[in-house]
Amino acid sequence: MRTTLQPYRFAGNTAVLTGAASGIGEQLAYGLADRGSDLVLVDRDAAGLEAVAGKIRGAHPGVTVETHVVDLADRAATTALAERIAGEHPRIGLLVNNAGVALGGRFRQLTLDEFEWVMDINFRAPVILTHHLLPALTATPGGHLVNVSSLYGLIGPAGQSAYSSSKFAIRGFSEVLRHELLETGTGVTQVHPGGIRTNVASSARIGSGVDPAEIAQHQAAFAKLLSYPPEKAAAEILEGVEKRRTRVLIASSAKVPDVLARLLPGSYGPVLEKLTALLAR
Repeated sequence: MRTTLQPYRFAGNTAVLTGAASGIGEQLAYGLADRGSDLVLVDRDAAGLEAVAGKIRGAHPGVTVETHVVDLADRAATTALAERIAGEHPRIGLLVNNAGVALGGRFRQLTLDEFEWVMDINFRAPVILTHHLLPALTATPGGHLVNVSSLYGLIGPAGQSAYSSSKFAIRGFSEVLRHELLETGTGVTQVHPGGIRTNVASSARIGSGVDPAEIAQHQAAFAKLLSYPPEKAAAEILEGVEKRRTRVLIASSAKVPDVLARLLPGSYGPVLEKLTALLAR
């Protein structure tokens, strides 16, 4: 059994990246192009995706950039996309399941459809893509898989039942694959970003049962916690890929709660609430 993986080589490999039109995904696309990877970029935002692809084509004429506009909440469309990519790219060096959505509200304030929407995009879409593209990854010497979880894949705060469930699920999925794929020479990295300055939180849906008076207050407080630059987050992820790290925790807003959850697994909630309130001032 192969237990030590060589550094990942970006140049000349094809990378498939979801959520590529903005935020961390956009910065990952630029970083991958800088490192010489050909790109298959996926997002539901057609205009944003084409803008990112255009910048890369202008800066890196030798890099192939392919785009696919798909709503990953649509399981049939996601499956069709995965089958198409697998058919057109029998060898893939890197798959980055980065796309994600958020939903605010306590569990009793959510409908099951709202909950399932989050699970479809954050968990089921990565499972579908990984299932169909795994043969191409393992066929490529030194292939690598990245699944972007979250700070909320380390802790489960009130008001994040759907989002946290999806991110804990992708964390567990990643850990299993890491053990299963090691013998094939394929690496797996799970990423836990903290408060990254992206539009995921600002564009988050709010549960239909949430009192509208609560929304603005919570959004304003949460926005103060989103300060870490997405370009730095992307650089840390790509460094983690190159060095074949199994976990990448980004920003102190992920690292501190991770320690708390390990030290106080049954009682970190009150401590975390006080810490969050201090940081949001």
